[in-house]
Amino acid sequence: MKEKVYFSRTITPKKVLDLYQMCGKELTGKVAVKVHSGEVGNQNFLRPEFWKPVIDKVGGTVVECNTAYKGSRDTTKKHLQTLDEHGWSNHFQVDLLDGEGPDLELPIPKGRRIDKNFVGKNLANYDSLLVLSHFKGHPMGGFGGAIKQLSIGIASSYGKAYIHGVGKPKKMWKSDHDSFLESMADAASSVVEYFQGNVVYVNVMKNMSVDCDCCAVAEDPCMKDIGILVSLDPIAIDQACLDLVYASDDPGREHLLERIESRNGVHTVEAAAELGFGTREYELIEVE
Repeated sequence: MKEKVYFSRTITPKKVLDLYQMCGKELTGKVAVKVHSGEVGNQNFLRPEFWKPVIDKVGGTVVECNTAYKGSRDTTKKHLQTLDEHGWSNHFQVDLLDGEGPDLELPIPKGRRIDKNFVGKNLANYDSLLVLSHFKGHPMGGFGGAIKQLSIGIASSYGKAYIHGVGKPKKMWKSDHDSFLESMADAASSVVEYFQGNVVYVNVMKNMSVDCDCCAVAEDPCMKDIGILVSLDPIAIDQACLDLVYASDDPGREHLLERIESRNGVHTVEAAAELGFGTREYELIEVE
């Protein structure tokens, strides 16, 4: 069965909201809204003003987790300051899921590389999840989209190291690369299972640099903006984004594709599909 992916080439805050409403899924209860807060110095991350209409619509709390590497977001104090400097706490309630206390451990019974995932304990306070992803390149994963947000994005600081290290946090920069990609897929599956279908995914193909929003020093975007995608399937939406990059006639796509292909980025999507929490088969529904 093909999953529906709604797509518009118009990139505005209102269009994000329009596509969210079009997907037909109402997020109920207390809604966690996963964003990327943006490393201090990064020029490409999507600002809170861009996301405000859809976050206001669901009445959600912006959630983030601390990083596992040195920077402006590796401690609770610094991350809260970054959230303030970047305007998130000016517009929304914010919650660092792993800001205090022990992590929440999620089982991964069918995991290929890891059998548990460590997320911020505050995730237990939420009934549904809105995943707002900025689709772009990534230094290790090749690209970042919905699956990355579900895995490394929602993992606690310790959990990030655990995924990168394929179960060995102290070896987080020394693991086998494809095993790391498979660990990301494993971790993402545990979050999907946790929310039991109460999730909507938004990917925005704008400011597409080869670097992630986690880079304080990032390359400028290398290709023109493509559009907004919304789906109930994290695998379908990431696959659709990859396909749109390949289908683009923008010469700058070659630089982004080199980053994706040199890191075997598609393998994360392949591994996720094998786990069965979504499908690579989709129907792209383009709207004006």
